This record gives sequence, structure tokens and C-alpha cells, in this order.
Amino acid sequence: MKIIRDIKSLQDAKRELRGSIGFVPTMGALHAGHLSLMTKAKSQNDHLIVSIFVNPTQFLEGEDLESYPRKEEADSKICQLAGVDILFMPTSESMYERDELRIGAPAIKGYILDGEKRPGHFDGMLQVVMKLLNLSGANRAYFGKKDAQQLALVTQMARNYFLPCEIIPCEIVRDERGLALSSRNAYLTEEQKSRALFLSKSLKRATKKVMAGEVECDVIISEMRAVLEGVERVDYIAIVNRNFERLERVELGNTIILVAAWVGDTRLIDNLWI
Repeated sequence: MKIIRDIKSLQDAKRELRGSIGFVPTMGALHAGHLSLMTKAKSQNDHLIVSIFVNPTQFLEGEDLESYPRKEEADSKICQLAGVDILFMPTSESMYERDELRIGAPAIKGYILDGEKRPGHFDGMLQVVMKLLNLSGANRAYFGKKDAQQLALVTQMARNYFLPCEIIPCEIVRDERGLALSSRNAYLTEEQKSRALFLSKSLKRATKKVMAGEVECDVIISEMRAVLEGVERVDYIAIVNRNFERLERVELGNTIILVAAWVGDTRLIDNLWI
């Protein structure tokens, strides 16, 4: 495995690769969810590039940019064991100029749900993903469904800008209790991890209602909100279609149920694809 930190070295190393390239962009603090992305990418491509970059442009003022978990040595070992060919860990200075072009999130889908609660977050996310897709030269890039709105916007960006890269959605990975894996779970105490399960429990409640024949979104959201009384604050519960348009009734095969809530000082998200 080559560990590369500068742009020119990445470009030189990439030119030596023959065959298809799978790419997994991350912010580090790798866990089993990231590993599942790497495993899928490795199985579908001749080569695998992984990036680790805590991207400053997608953090809002007062968010956890400085305290975000950083585990470079452990992450490098995980990548090596996963069969990564190139691990790219750039600096902010190499990725950004002082005054540069911007990629903006769409005016509607980029400013609802997480975009409403974190205005500007998706602008920064799309900006860095565009850079990383270009740098990697990937044929396929792998994103988890847990960040469903991010996945939808990256897919739209690839489509709108005619990028020669297929965006591959990957299933949510959970721990043995059902908690969706996230690097930010490291912030939680054991007691908070137990309360964080209210997110997945609310989605299980939604599943039971749908399986029983309930399709009215207001009814399902009300049931979920009752389950979520154990968390500090609910940012949103939403039921949308795959294009992130709000639904009044569940459409089987075209629905995502999403929840964002705070446990202690940690904001968590989870979702269910129906």
C-alpha cells in the first residue's frame, strides 16, 4: 500500500495503475462501515484508492472540526489489511486555494433536512467530493446509505456535471444492538450509546407500521416521535422519495424515512429505505 500526501505523487501513482479504480472517500476514524465500503469496492474493481481527509469546508462555525476523531495510525493499518492500493491523506493547504471556484448544492434539495439544520454543509461536501473524484480518476465511488442526503446530492452532481464515475450506494452497517456505525459514536458514553438506540428503534416502529399496512406519513412520524422521547432533541423526522421530495403516503420501493436527533452533545442521523 502506498501512503500519499501530495497531489503530484497521487497523480504519478495513479498513472501506474492498469484497470478499473474503486474509490472510497472518508474522514478517517475508520470503522466496520467504512470497511464494508472498501470490501465492496475491492470486489468490483482492479484497484482501490481510499482518502482520509477531515474536510474543513463542510464544518459550520462551532461544529466539531478540531475535535473530530483522528486515528491516522489505526486507519492506515485498517486500509492495509483491507488491500487498499493507495491511501491518500492530503493537507488542507494542498486541497484548497485562498480564492477558488465553488461547487454549490442545489437550491432546494441542498437546503432541506440536514441542509436546513447545517446551512452550507453540503456546499463544502460537494466541493471536496468533486476534487477527490477528479484526483482519484475513479470508475466507481462508494458511499454509505446512512448519509442518504449526501448520497443523493453526490449522485446528482455526478449526473449534472457528466462525471465519468458511477456512484455506488452501500448498505448501512450497524453494531450488534442496532446502532448505525458512525465515527461520531466515539463521542458517546455507554449510557448515551444505549439512548442512541432510540433512533433505530423509531425506524423499527416505522417498519412495523408499514408492514401492518399503514402508509400515511403523518401517522408514521407521530409513532416515531413517541419513541424518540428518550433523546435530548429531535432535529427532524422526514419521509421522502428517492429524489428527496416529501411524501404524504409511503411509496414502496421509493421511500426513505429519515431521523436526526441529539444524544448529549452529539448529533446522530439514521434512516430506513423502503
